[in-house]
Amino acid sequence: MSIQDHFSAEAETAEEAAREAGSVLMAFFGKSYRVEEKGKGNPVTTADLEANVKIRETILGCFPKDGWLSEEDKDSPERLTAVRVWVVDPMDGTKEFIQGVPQFSVSIALVVDGRPVVGVVYNPCEGNLFRAVAERGTTLNDRPVRISARDDLQGALLLISRSEPRRKFQPFAELCRLEPVGSIAYRLALVAAGQGDGTLTLRSIRDWDVCAGELIVREAGGIVSDGSGQSLVFNQRDTLHRGIVASNRILSRRLQGILAEILAERR
Repeated sequence: MSIQDHFSAEAETAEEAAREAGSVLMAFFGKSYRVEEKGKGNPVTTADLEANVKIRETILGCFPKDGWLSEEDKDSPERLTAVRVWVVDPMDGTKEFIQGVPQFSVSIALVVDGRPVVGVVYNPCEGNLFRAVAERGTTLNDRPVRISARDDLQGALLLISRSEPRRKFQPFAELCRLEPVGSIAYRLALVAAGQGDGTLTLRSIRDWDVCAGELIVREAGGIVSDGSGQSLVFNQRDTLHRGIVASNRILSRRLQGILAEILAERR
């Protein structure tokens, strides 16, 4: 059985769950809802929680034996012994959602033996659904997309976080054009579709932020690595990744080299 056949049901279920969660988010967007702080600078809203419930019901209703890792659920060590684990962020870009900025997304991935094999990122405001299956490529609204083929970092369009201090990106600003975009999952997907030449973050981020986006970029012909240049492995005990770079194979090396120097200075 081919990978394409083997994961077609999972990909369809992930897309269904993402669209359902997107409908939940849009029902709250621009309206009243509860906001709490899980930690400093880490808000959660009623919309996050209700979208998470919808995704969990949809996915585990179809695949009840699979493991589960979501930003909005208590982590369980049981996932570490599971071959298949769903990695979910019901809303990546909660700060943008609260601010009324339409740059948040639903991120859903299926991980097998540490690597994503299905990935969906959905921005319900724009109606853009990015989907990838291992060895099958990446699509945007069912149309195949490819990463930018640009080979010159000078003047390249780099998508950066809206919330990270702009001064941290000064070494990149000297070479690239910078465009702030909210959700990192959405930034990864946009880069995969060639709507930016690369993206990166200096922050340490979690599996659920980038898991689906990593596959979407990789299946579009790109590379995602951490700040030290290593490939990402998911569903580990420690779900944290220190810095992220995503671009095509040529620009990734140059961007990662600059990022590594910045991170080394901050140790």
